[in-house]
Amino acid sequence: MAGHLSGRGHLSKRKGRKMKFVFLIVFIHLLPQCTGKPLSQDDCYQHAFKEIKREIAGYSNIAKAIINLAVYGNAQNRSYERLARFVDTFGPRLSGSKNLEMAIKYMFSVLQEDGLENVQLEPVKVPHWERGEESAMMLAPRNHSIAILGLGSSIATPPEGITAEVLVVTSFDELHKKAQDAKGKIVVYNQPFVNYEETVKYRLLGAVEAGKVGAVASLIRSITSFSINSPHTGWQQYQSNVPKIPTACISVEDAEMMARMSSRGTRIVVTLKMGARTYPDTVSFNTVAEIVGSKYPEQVVLVSGHLDSWDVGQGAMDDGGGAFISWEALSLIKDLGLRPKRTLRLVLWTAEEPGGVGAEQYYQLHKGKISNFDIVMESDSGTFMPMGLAFTGSDKARAILTEIMQLLQPINATNIYENGGETDTVYWVRDGVPGASLHDDISKYFWFHHTQGDTMTVQDPSQMNLCAAVWTVVSYVIADMEEMLPR
Repeated sequence: MAGHLSGRGHLSKRKGRKMKFVFLIVFIHLLPQCTGKPLSQDDCYQHAFKEIKREIAGYSNIAKAIINLAVYGNAQNRSYERLARFVDTFGPRLSGSKNLEMAIKYMFSVLQEDGLENVQLEPVKVPHWERGEESAMMLAPRNHSIAILGLGSSIATPPEGITAEVLVVTSFDELHKKAQDAKGKIVVYNQPFVNYEETVKYRLLGAVEAGKVGAVASLIRSITSFSINSPHTGWQQYQSNVPKIPTACISVEDAEMMARMSSRGTRIVVTLKMGARTYPDTVSFNTVAEIVGSKYPEQVVLVSGHLDSWDVGQGAMDDGGGAFISWEALSLIKDLGLRPKRTLRLVLWTAEEPGGVGAEQYYQLHKGKISNFDIVMESDSGTFMPMGLAFTGSDKARAILTEIMQLLQPINATNIYENGGETDTVYWVRDGVPGASLHDDISKYFWFHHTQGDTMTVQDPSQMNLCAAVWTVVSYVIADMEEMLPR
């Protein structure tokens, strides 16, 4: 028995050597087929990852050159100064507005002047809503002017306004428990702020839920953790089978005051006047510019931010900063005389605030070439002190990005977080394209979000320099590597 087993073992080893030889021949044959394409095959990937790490490490000097130019060199503060000129000139840029139209034409011109390639405007249809004149006045128990900002797509009140008693609730559950009390009332939501993702449902659906129980209007505590009597606007959504009622956000202070009054049994009466109006959809444009790839020009690394904003403040933080560090990425690469293997494409989205409207139409137009999109990147959460990137993609792609992030050790922005899709890139990410977004210190972001306070005063030039460096290093290295990121 032992001798028989020994013979089988010897035969097995011979077969094993033969199989390894055959595998090597097949691997050598397959390796060129992987070039410039996603490393989806395990055999290609396992062999190549060590080489990929070496390849990424080889970008160290280029990464340092980008950082030095953006943070310390001639490009220092450039994205900040460009943004300041832009928002001071055009102000807020609401979807469908003349301000946005003029801002887009300006960007088309300056991107050409910057020497970028294939600068073009891609037409899309976008919503056109205007808030008009609006006010809210407490009449009982005393006269008090309530600071409000109507919510996007809200209907108007009658010209004389709506005067009604107030019902204060802290949640949708409480509203429905008090459904009999809500009929004919103005519902005031005083929901606690948990985080933006959890709490924003009250802004989105507050009017619908109040309409279901017969309320005549809804006033919603602004979605923020901090307030100086500053209402925050934003988009809201009606439902076709629910009566539409006027809706606006109010400040944290006024929501809490009415909640205290209500808890004492005090009767509150408010007159709400809103002149909001929705016009037919209008034509706007996604703004596109490129540095065309030297080896795989059909393959695309996309960097982006959105040009539209709300109609308050200047839209400097949301999302002027993200749009302008994306432009800066192409400028820095051009200034250094670099041309990556893949095309680096800048897209400045229109009509993000109504729900990624311009980006959704871009996706529909270009999704036929989805296999050529290496990664989609959007910066839309401020340009404060950067800590790294948020990322959505395969484990293999994450491992590669982890190596790329090490190139940012000089500015201590090497971390990778979850959830790299943003409003404008989520369409691609859902279909498997790797997605990344800037991860910065957003501890104060929602203080200014969708308010009159979103101005250049919020922006810090040194922090924008660092954000631009992160954005540029990552986008350039991904665009220049021999292989696309694995799906």
